Amino acid sequence: MAELKNGTWVLIADGEKALFLENLTDGEDPHLQVVRKEEQENPPHREQAANRPGRMPDVGQGQRSALADTDFHELEKERFAGDLADMLYKWAHKGRFKHLVLVAAPNILGELRSQIHSEVSDKVIGEVAKTLTNHPINEIEDIVKKELAA
Repeated sequence: MAELKNGTWVLIADGEKALFLENLTDGEDPHLQVVRKEEQENPPHREQAANRPGRMPDVGQGQRSALADTDFHELEKERFAGDLADMLYKWAHKGRFKHLVLVAAPNILGELRSQIHSEVSDKVIGEVAKTLTNHPINEIEDIVKKELAA
C-alpha cells in the first residue's frame, strides 16, 4: 500500500493531455495542486491520413484485399508518452520530486512504463490505470487516494 505523502507528484495523462500535480498535504486528506499542464494537438486519424488504404491482389481471380493503414493518431499518442517520459526524467534528475504516482489510460500507462528511465521508475510509488484527465481535481484526489489504499 503506497501513501500519497506531502510533495508526491501525480501525473494524470491520456494520449493528448497531461497534468502534473503535487500533493501539498498528507495521504489522509490529499490536496493536489497543478504544477504544469501539457497538451498535444492530435487530430483524429482520418484527418491525418493522406490517402485511402492500399489494396493488393488476393488469391482468387479478381479479388483484392485491403492493406492496413498507419494509425497516425495512435503514433502521436505514443510519441506524447515518450515526451512525458523525457520531461519526468529531466525533473527527476534535477530533484524536483521524490515520489511519483502515474495515473493514465491503460495503453498510455504501458507506453510510459516502457519509456521511463530507471531514475524515474525508482520514484514511482503507485500506478492507476484510469483515464482521469477530464475529472475535477477534487475527484482525482479521492480516486487516487482510494486506488493507492487498495
